[in-house]
Amino acid sequence: MRSIKTLLITASLILPAYAGSLEQAQYIHNRLAGVPASAETLLQMQSLIEQDDVQAAAAIAVEHPDFYRVTLKLFASPWTNIDQDIYEPLNDYSATVIGMVRDDVDFRQVLQADLVYTADTTKVTAPTYQVNNNNHYQTLDEQAVDLKANLIARTQSELTDLPSEATAGILTSRAAAKAYFYLGTNRAMLRFTLMNHLCTDLEALKDNTRPADRIRQDVSRSPGGDSRLFLNNCLACHSGMDPLAQAFARYDYQFDRDTDPEGENGQIIYSDTVVGKYHINTTTFPYGFSTPNDNWDNFWRQGINQKLGWSPALSGSGQGAKSLGEELSNSKAFATCQVKKVFNSVCLRPPATEADNTQVSSLTDSFINNGYKLKQTFVEVAEYCSKESE
Repeated sequence: MRSIKTLLITASLILPAYAGSLEQAQYIHNRLAGVPASAETLLQMQSLIEQDDVQAAAAIAVEHPDFYRVTLKLFASPWTNIDQDIYEPLNDYSATVIGMVRDDVDFRQVLQADLVYTADTTKVTAPTYQVNNNNHYQTLDEQAVDLKANLIARTQSELTDLPSEATAGILTSRAAAKAYFYLGTNRAMLRFTLMNHLCTDLEALKDNTRPADRIRQDVSRSPGGDSRLFLNNCLACHSGMDPLAQAFARYDYQFDRDTDPEGENGQIIYSDTVVGKYHINTTTFPYGFSTPNDNWDNFWRQGINQKLGWSPALSGSGQGAKSLGEELSNSKAFATCQVKKVFNSVCLRPPATEADNTQVSSLTDSFINNGYKLKQTFVEVAEYCSKESE
């Protein structure tokens, strides 16, 4: 007599498109865990679906180790590099996202907490965490370590030279520093944080009605000899970007440019004063803003970018990356962005229809009201998208 597993596999190959609870269970598990369910798990999920408890069925799928090792890694990896490569090796940024989802940590903390996830090296054979390389995480990746079982929460201030008040979740992770504090002017950290966590780029935020008094000296007021280009293009981005990017004025990514030009063995540093990159090209426009500290202001709380839904409980000003992370993560745009990213990950498509957009709005409210727990959002999105398999 054939086993239950054989029968289920055979059934999965011949079931029509409207097969009902069994196919819905298969769909949910495949989309969340990325691998087929065992026969026992599939029957358990099917039973829950037939009891009209689809979320309970999805909750089983998110406990599979591959939800953490594969699905969440592919979910977070594009945020950790400028190329937005989903195959970027595991690092302290992506591991921290994975750990926060597993532990149901308020996801707003991803931009502000003194937090990093590493593996417990008393249980896993891997190099210890180092501030100047990714060997610890690279080994976890190569060995396909069970991240659900072996990640532990630690503080950045414990493992790095950063004081606790200078930590800001993934913003001060080594991976983010390598990608976005590498050379440049630190504006990249703001831009990619907006892209990765508020789902918007600077082009969509252009507003030339904001004051120009905080635009740095390295921005020409008449590029190519035409001041209209500054007024219509440069001003529209830099007037809001520069006063926000000032939050990162004391951070840099330090590496030996002669022996390590790609910065593979560099580390994030936090300075007592404003780092030199904030004062490059000062002669481009000497009358521009000279950055004296890491105090930031959100000029986008007025004008068209009020649409991002800034929290009225916050002042819109602060000092350093931690308070900026709080400002960004308490916006409505942050919450909506996380939901849209989960939707795309589970449904394998962006929201496209009126029904999709209505559901995203409802899921965003649920995400906020349930304490910003992203694992639950995966469960709720899976319930919605699984209806496509019915």
